Amino acid sequence: MQVVSVFFLVGVVFVPVGVVSLLAAQDVVEIIDRYDHACVPPNMTDNKLAYIQNETIPKDCTRTLTVTKEMKQPIYVYYQLDNFYQNHRRYVKSRNDAQLRDYKKSNTTTSCDPERFTADGKPIVPCGLIAWSLFNDTYSFTRGKDNLTVDKKDISWKSDREHKFANNVYPSNFQNGALIGGKKLNSSIPLSEQEDLIVWMRTAALPTFRKLYGRIYVDLKANDTIIVRLSNNYNTYSFGGKKKLVLSTATWLGGKNDFLGFAYLIVGGLCIFLAFAFTLLYLIKPSNAMPASNLLDFGSVWFDM
Repeated sequence: MQVVSVFFLVGVVFVPVGVVSLLAAQDVVEIIDRYDHACVPPNMTDNKLAYIQNETIPKDCTRTLTVTKEMKQPIYVYYQLDNFYQNHRRYVKSRNDAQLRDYKKSNTTTSCDPERFTADGKPIVPCGLIAWSLFNDTYSFTRGKDNLTVDKKDISWKSDREHKFANNVYPSNFQNGALIGGKKLNSSIPLSEQEDLIVWMRTAALPTFRKLYGRIYVDLKANDTIIVRLSNNYNTYSFGGKKKLVLSTATWLGGKNDFLGFAYLIVGGLCIFLAFAFTLLYLIKPSNAMPASNLLDFGSVWFDM
């Protein structure tokens, strides 16, 4: 019966936690806008790759978002990429952590292939495919005549800023090759303050992921109209990816995450079901366990042998 008690106790704890988690997730308000297709000029919808690779074609785009429910500050601004495999083995390995955190090793580019050196042999800082493919779409927001400032400070993990990226290592020869990847970096700002880079370098485990772009410290009311002016620079067309802009609030549990609540409910419900099933089985067909006195006699005989 001890097993039954454990199952029942786990179920009694997990089910309320799951309910609370789901209720918290329901309080999160999200606005999700996919813009990669909408921002392609009508005359180039059949050749999106040529559009994104042609630098002479303007990449500016305007989107209109409507707030469906009141959103309390801070409002988190994310960009979401679909079908982007940051967990690919060759991609994940294409970096040099020693270079990022130690100025004495800033010229070290081991394991950064194919983005190690420029054409004239100068080392790239930061090197590797991860940094090279840094997301470079930009967003600005207005509500009526008011600009909504996006605060991009402290969007990365504090531990990353302090321990993984040095405050005396500066970008060098970055995005100077024949093939340009993503965003350029300001060579006068140390890597520890390049927070867009730090966020991007913490690679995602799944092919669909969100990364924090910034925060808006203004309350938004229901039915507010938000005008988004963005630069559609990042190439997701070559691999069939998707780009989405996400505005989201947060609760004590974080962002919107129904999976956690459902996981607790399923595990808790299963434990309660098993507890009742084992109890019913015990009542219908009690186990013919050997009495304790017989077990002691059996043990003494064993040791006497």
